[in-house]
Amino acid sequence: MTYGFLDIAITPSVRAVQAEMGVDHVWRDFKGHREFDRFGDSEAGFITARDSFYMATVSETGWPYVQHRGGPAGFLVVVDEHTLAFANYRGNRQYISSGNLIANDKACLFLMDYAHRARLKIYVQVERLAPQDDPALTALVAQPEYKAKVESIFRLRLQSYDWNCSQHITPRFTEPEIHEAVEPLRRHLAELEAENEALRAQLKAKPSA
Repeated sequence: MTYGFLDIAITPSVRAVQAEMGVDHVWRDFKGHREFDRFGDSEAGFITARDSFYMATVSETGWPYVQHRGGPAGFLVVVDEHTLAFANYRGNRQYISSGNLIANDKACLFLMDYAHRARLKIYVQVERLAPQDDPALTALVAQPEYKAKVESIFRLRLQSYDWNCSQHITPRFTEPEIHEAVEPLRRHLAELEAENEALRAQLKAKPSA
């Protein structure tokens, strides 16, 4: 049986460290089947809700590069159960990730939900397309309200994914999440203020004894 993500991630050097730390038997004798070669509803919902992710690539010299990608929630589009895509907008024009992917089309994505202390790791193979190469895909991932030039489209073919445990993830909250959390308090405060105003008005209107 396979573990999917770890079948890719565990190399001979990784196994050597696992043996050194006394945990090699955990993964050598793993009995489950976690191939994770397609996105389910949970993964699709999680991906669509994200407004950022991290993408790691490797250069010809062997040096890794991690890039932060951000945008409106859903800018990383679930095309189907095997495919993701996003529009690559003009930025600092260094093109490090794009260049790395020419030499090695493999990448790893980290998607974080700090508020709920969850993370999803995804191994993908990446294809970089010109916007005119696939007009339907471009229309699917482009964001007309985002005022930046679409330079290319990244199509990501799923190889495997895995969920991490919540250990060591410090909860953090976005401005919309904070606003949603305190909205009941705002409403209650507004009700109390309105009640106070009504009581003040009654006191002013009450004739003196």
